Amino acid sequence: MGPSKRHRDILRLLEQDGTVAIAELARKLNVSLETVRRDIRPLAGNGSVVKMHGAVSLPSIVGEAPFEKRMRENSEAKKAIAAAVARTIRDGDSIMMDTGTTTSFLARELLGHRRLTVVTNSSDVARTLATVNDNRVYMAGGELRSDNGAAFGTTAIDFVGRFTVTHAVISTGAVNTDGMMDYDLEEAEFARMVLTRGQRALVVTDHSKFGRQGLVKVAGFDAVTELATDKAPPSDIAEALRTAGAELLLA
Repeated sequence: MGPSKRHRDILRLLEQDGTVAIAELARKLNVSLETVRRDIRPLAGNGSVVKMHGAVSLPSIVGEAPFEKRMRENSEAKKAIAAAVARTIRDGDSIMMDTGTTTSFLARELLGHRRLTVVTNSSDVARTLATVNDNRVYMAGGELRSDNGAAFGTTAIDFVGRFTVTHAVISTGAVNTDGMMDYDLEEAEFARMVLTRGQRALVVTDHSKFGRQGLVKVAGFDAVTELATDKAPPSDIAEALRTAGAELLLA
């Protein structure tokens, strides 16, 4: 593969994945680290890419908020999951969603629905679905975080605890045989409450979260009715799901 072909492939990977580690580029292109670094120099020199510590990015996404960057990661898988879940929701249903990139994609897929009642702590979800199609949107209060525009803490938890909905949907940072885990205590506490408020308790997560070990446990599989994902989970996680009586929805 010549340098010009690798240049095109580097730009294609950045368009697809956003910021990419140099080591990951080397692996995907099947070349050495030094070759990747040598290919990046002219691209950085002409402004096509921006070099960072151990990584490279497109100029257009440098300065994006962390949540916006996560929206770009595995975006096609998340869109597929969101579309599959949206098909199970009917006009007039009530739905509670926590903050997360996959739930944000779900909110966009629900723009074709009407008369939804939506309860959320996510300003992105609320902004997407409010004031359209005769929806009613309830936003949990509290201080909004700068990284994802979501409200957490006891005020937010007490607020959503007043509602009972048809569909309670959470995203999660990690899924293993113990269930769902996250990396933030407040996010885990909020998600745990959401799962208790729905007739249907659904976890939406792409396959990259399988086998990860989070910091805080959200809940075991016995707390959910379904897990929606884009690829079948490893056999040990699939068995844990079956044992708990949770169903698997594959996009």
